[in-house]
Amino acid sequence: MEGKLFLVPTPIGNLEDMTFRAIRILKEADVILAEDTRTSAPMLKHFGIDKKAYSHHQHNEHQATSEIIKFLKEGKNVALISDAGTPAISDPGFFLVREAIKHDLAVECLPGATAFVPALVNSGLPSDSFIFEGFLPVKKGRQTRFKKLAEEDRTIILYESPHRLLKTLEEFAEYCGEDRQASVSRELTKMYEETVRGTLLEIKTHFENNILKGEFVICIAGKTEVKKSRYEKDK
Repeated sequence: MEGKLFLVPTPIGNLEDMTFRAIRILKEADVILAEDTRTSAPMLKHFGIDKKAYSHHQHNEHQATSEIIKFLKEGKNVALISDAGTPAISDPGFFLVREAIKHDLAVECLPGATAFVPALVNSGLPSDSFIFEGFLPVKKGRQTRFKKLAEEDRTIILYESPHRLLKTLEEFAEYCGEDRQASVSRELTKMYEETVRGTLLEIKTHFENNILKGEFVICIAGKTEVKKSRYEKDK
């Protein structure tokens, strides 16, 4: 019998967000793959998972995948975790999943922690239809992406690092307008969790005067929401 590839979400900050099922799958797996074994080791130890994790990240996933497929065909169950959140969401995992499916191997993704869902719900922006962009291109294609997103009707969600946050907010203000409603969440589920809501200009001003620390999730109102707000004001 062939094994199964499990994608196991891990907490994005608060260890209480780990599910019982995720712990069981990791304890039962024959092989655990981790984006960074140094990051995952304390988490595995905390939950009593006494098992060595092997590195599986963006720099080695193409080379390592053939060996993992071999393990699965030999009947071994493989569990993939990222540093935090759900594998393959702006983290390694997509390539391995696609290859496993190509070989008709079973793949199962457990439900669990991911940063953009609580950020969206916290934002107060429409959540019935949205687009998740992950991380924007740093150089090539960045301007083109901003122009396209400025015309997007759905709520826009993306991840950003501390050292690029202000630049990204400034660029969105340039392409979408300073008065476009938005929300920025940082350090979700952690002690210093913070969500700042307002216009792009207001949020940028806030973070210009505060310490930029942690991982950020940006949510921006779609173009349709802007038109709707203006119509309601005119009424």
